[in-house]
Amino acid sequence: MNTKILDLLAERYDSEEEIVTEIINLEAILNLPKGTEHFVSDLHGEYHAFQHVLRNGAGKVKEKIRDIFKNELSEEAITEFATLVYYPEDKVKLIKNSFNHEQELHEWYAQIMEQMIRLIPYASSKYTRSKLRKALPKQFVFIIEELLYKTEEYSNKQQYYRKIVQQIISLGQADKLIIGLAYTIQRLVVDHLHVVGDIYDRGPDPDKIMDTLINYHSVDIQWGNHDVLWIGAFAGSKVCLANIIRICARYANLDIIEDVYGINLRPLLNLAEKYYGDNPAFRPKLQADDQLSDYEQLQITKIHQAIAIIQFKLESPIIKRRPSFRMEERLLLEKVDYARNQITIRGQTYPLEHTCFATVDPSQPARLLEEEEQVIDKLLFSVQHSEKLARHMHFLMKKGSLYLRYNGNLLIHGCIPLDEEGNMETMQIEGQTYAGRELLDVFERYVRHAFAHPEETDDLATDMVWYLWTGEYSSLFGKREMTTFERYFIQEKQTHKERKNPYYYLREREEICRKILTDFDLDPEQGHIINGHTPVKEIEGENPVKAGGKMIVIDGGFSKAYQSTTGIAGYTLLYNSFGMQLVAHKKFTSKEEVLQNGTDVLSVRRLVDEELERKKVLETNVGEQLLQEISILKHLLAYQSTKMIP
Repeated sequence: MNTKILDLLAERYDSEEEIVTEIINLEAILNLPKGTEHFVSDLHGEYHAFQHVLRNGAGKVKEKIRDIFKNELSEEAITEFATLVYYPEDKVKLIKNSFNHEQELHEWYAQIMEQMIRLIPYASSKYTRSKLRKALPKQFVFIIEELLYKTEEYSNKQQYYRKIVQQIISLGQADKLIIGLAYTIQRLVVDHLHVVGDIYDRGPDPDKIMDTLINYHSVDIQWGNHDVLWIGAFAGSKVCLANIIRICARYANLDIIEDVYGINLRPLLNLAEKYYGDNPAFRPKLQADDQLSDYEQLQITKIHQAIAIIQFKLESPIIKRRPSFRMEERLLLEKVDYARNQITIRGQTYPLEHTCFATVDPSQPARLLEEEEQVIDKLLFSVQHSEKLARHMHFLMKKGSLYLRYNGNLLIHGCIPLDEEGNMETMQIEGQTYAGRELLDVFERYVRHAFAHPEETDDLATDMVWYLWTGEYSSLFGKREMTTFERYFIQEKQTHKERKNPYYYLREREEICRKILTDFDLDPEQGHIINGHTPVKEIEGENPVKAGGKMIVIDGGFSKAYQSTTGIAGYTLLYNSFGMQLVAHKKFTSKEEVLQNGTDVLSVRRLVDEELERKKVLETNVGEQLLQEISILKHLLAYQSTKMIP
């Protein structure tokens, strides 16, 4: 190794003994069981449902409570304990209000603190003391460690421990300690979180999900097509920006744009009021709990039309300047016969309904009005100067990627584009041909370049981000074309169909999944592919575990818009040292329902894969990093020894 690097590294260690101690520590960690990974996908702004699954560790919190206390507590008491861990602030208030006498409350404090202190060693049994210490509430670390490591072998310190608990209660710190311990338990149950795409769109609170992830102890993100759309908007893509506003209007979530991210929609509303009226095809899709006045719905309907037409206009110049995208068939504004109000697509002519072409010039249908151009420019300026959106998008870039190879598995939101024979589809970009993993790597380089250069709005990198949203060979979209225009304006349902890439039926075959794993330098015997993106229709008997267990699809319908299709309210996947479990979730109603009735959202657990031997840290990505650190430290130790020789 370079001696200058070793000299710099040596400054961190005062003695040979410190280096040796660190090597011993890291070598020992390699032999611990691997921590629990938690996989979720397609959250689509459903913050409250996501929060609950995160807090209960997909059932792992309650499972660990039951393991420790099954012979001491009733099932009702176990549920009460679990609810306290999920929502400690709220549950503590409810429990305190249920007591009539202070003495009863103090007895409960002492009992629940003792139970939580017993639970923590079990929940942290795979971790070092150092890692546990980092998970403890900082203001109580000393006190908790005294209680955690107490021994009943001798009676010398019994009064000491009793006094600690009494003082916590008498000094009014019991609530804070219990709340801190609850969050420690949540953190210990799940070591690492994977979000396999689509945090944004449809649901009302993607920003709250992003804030949660920013504060989460260990997380990675595989971008979904909706996430890339938001990245693209921030990176300078006007057509991506038009799409995110259109989708927010469609699902009555424009407050995300205006109230949450501070983007002024008034210029767009003024344009919409001038040119558009009511239109049933553009009325917002409302959930049962949405409360909008007729006037508010009409405003959204007008905005929806205005931004949709701007979007269709913005698509045309990209398609024309990027022939490698092979999207000429999507120049639909040019295929419209405006006099007859009809369109010809692939030789078939269809009448158009609910049209809103007031700003379209039939001789130059893709030309933006000056007003439209001003509106989209103002919107882009607001987007790129939103501090909160900037924070969220930078986090998406820092923690995100198109795919991830992690602990032997391939995590990817959408697909690996394949032809009908199962071969990797090729795409030509700037004279070079790419396929499979290499194509995805190129896509990601373009996304990162576009994000690094937000001032460039019509370069290839920025256009490529939009292609990932809608292109045939995009690993995030995975369909021949996106039929947004047809769904708005053509009644015939056959025009609405979006033909999927062969990947989506070929992934049922084990040999195809093994081939993909091999292409990504993963062991096809041990590895799995984990997908989101396409809702699993469990209600119709579809199995999320495919290809002999090599393929696991975990989009089960977190989004309320899909729950009637899936029949459930989302999947999560758990992968610990014993193997993989897939958990299906019932519909989440409310936090209040959980607090009052102990209602949980877990339903069916499926064993996906069982390890013959418990998997150790040594066999993980973290293990690879530790082995590298150990190798460097051993080089440093040898280097120090040679310097000491006279």
